[in-house]
Amino acid sequence: MWPQRDQVELRPVDLESLLAPDHPARTVWAFVQALELAPLYARIKSVAGRGGAPAIDPAILVALWLWTTIDGVGSAREVDRLCERDDAYRWICGGVGVNYHSLADFRTEHEAWLDAQLTRSIASLMERRLVTLNVVAQDGLRVRAHAKAASFRRRDRLAALHAQAQAQVQALKRELTEDAGASARRKHAALERAAREREQRLAAALATMNKLQRKPVPEPRKPKPSKRCGSGDDAPTDAGTPAAKPEPDPRVSTTDAEARVMKMADGGFRPAFNAQLAVDADTQLIAAVAVSNSGSDMGQMSPMHLDVQQRYGTTPDHWLADGGFTKLQAIDELTERGTQPVLPPPRSRNPGIVPLAPKPTDTPAQAQWRAFMASDFAKALYIQRGAAVECANAQLRRRGLSQFNVRGLVKARAVLLWHALAHNLMRMRSLNIALAA
Repeated sequence: MWPQRDQVELRPVDLESLLAPDHPARTVWAFVQALELAPLYARIKSVAGRGGAPAIDPAILVALWLWTTIDGVGSAREVDRLCERDDAYRWICGGVGVNYHSLADFRTEHEAWLDAQLTRSIASLMERRLVTLNVVAQDGLRVRAHAKAASFRRRDRLAALHAQAQAQVQALKRELTEDAGASARRKHAALERAAREREQRLAAALATMNKLQRKPVPEPRKPKPSKRCGSGDDAPTDAGTPAAKPEPDPRVSTTDAEARVMKMADGGFRPAFNAQLAVDADTQLIAAVAVSNSGSDMGQMSPMHLDVQQRYGTTPDHWLADGGFTKLQAIDELTERGTQPVLPPPRSRNPGIVPLAPKPTDTPAQAQWRAFMASDFAKALYIQRGAAVECANAQLRRRGLSQFNVRGLVKARAVLLWHALAHNLMRMRSLNIALAA
């Protein structure tokens, strides 16, 4: 017998029978049904009885992006292809056709709604006393931006590129109005749109450059007097002391003006964003997220703590973070709000200084924090940080959060919120927490 692959077969099949009863995609759909979708339905402009193409049900798009995030797919074009051939994606669509334009726009248009759903889902678990937020762990992860290092330019080069882009847009507009051919007009319209978007990115880069240059520049350090020549005011300086180097002009990316070059986990420097997570230590559920273009975690703890307080109307008993978040001002602020910071003190370059020993310059809150960190209870509590927030970070990395394929802080935060909701959904499934509306 030889294989015959050109024989046409008709097989009765329905989408419902394609997935097993315990398939995770069914959990995603049940979770979507428990979300507050009314704001998404209110934005639909095409209604029955009026002009306009029928809109895709927002529940389908939400379920698709949640399942896509869980599946580790971050491209709208790839999702479009999977909706044609993958059973889980076809089951979610239920016979409704989607396209990558609609998918890409929906992913980043509803950042405020996604943020509200994250708050609503955690708040509902708190009402059922399944989440307490008594102990919260925070950590940051650097995520590559949708820009290359070669896209960073200084002011003069940015101004020249912006002028060229403006001239190109005007030339294409003139060609578009003068050409009478329909196909040629469509082609020129696409070229004009691409040139206009490039000109807008360059304008944003110049605006960012203006903000960076308005920041005060620190004064160069004065050379110390030479010890060999005396210590008076008129003592000559050491001839071998190098002159202070002038501050280099800032550079801004022409691709994503809000991206910054940061030191990554592997020690290299690349354009990235700093994603922050606040995780409930008991359940490993993500309670809040933030995205910044600061490469340091030092100023991120107090704003995240205040965000959690305002979101849920509760004050955590303990706040866990690693040494990168240690800032004495933040220690005072968290203590004043009623939370005990649990993070190691910075190490001194002087080996004779004990980090946990009280210092004469410490405030009462800082002295109490150092004494607390020396206790066995604090050491045992700090161990929970890695098991909570580091595990959440690893799960997000495993699902493809290694590089944003969108531009800007707002869109990057929207993608991070999709990851937070998907992580919480799968975490609730692991903990056998029933979904509630």
